Parts: sequence; structure tokens; C-alpha cells
Amino acid sequence: MIVVMTTVSREEEGVSLARGLVEGRLAACVQVLPRMRSIYRWKGEVQDDGEHLLLIKTAAEKFAAVEEYLKANHSYDEPEIVALPASYVSDGYLKWVTESLSL
Repeated sequence: MIVVMTTVSREEEGVSLARGLVEGRLAACVQVLPRMRSIYRWKGEVQDDGEHLLLIKTAAEKFAAVEEYLKANHSYDEPEIVALPASYVSDGYLKWVTESLSL
């Protein structure tokens, strides 16, 4: 199992991406976290923006499809797409993730 992270500027976009990923069985669960503050450099300028973080729970085998979906449906020119391996997942949760993804 992996957790994929991305950020969006609007909660509505995060919810839309989350629903698309879950309905398409690309993710078992997507959490859209409350607005946070992101400070980063973009086009030579330091930016200070509010964003929502999405935590996408999926299988490593689904990552390419998740990445493709995010690139096709995300409003950012260059969206953050970071995948982290889960070093531990309880048996019951992993079973649920697998069943949710129809693997």
C-alpha cells in the first residue's frame, strides 16, 4: 500500500478529485484535509498560499493510473504528486483497501 499526496487551492476541487479517484477504484480512501499554509518558490517568486492536502490511500500497482488521473484533472500546471510507501498497515485495513480497489 502507498499514500499519495497532492495539494489543491480549493476544497471543492479536492472533493471532486477524491470522488473521481474512489469512484474509479483508483483509491480506497482519500482524505481532504482542512486548509493549511504552503510556502514555496514558483516562477522565481516566493509564494504564500492556502491549500488543502489530499491523502490518497491506494495500492502501488495503481500509482501510474492515479498519477495519470491527477495530471488530467488537476487545475495546477505542475501538481504535487508524491507517493510514500506504507511501512506498516494493519491486516484488516489492508484487506479493506485491497477489496475496495478490486485487486
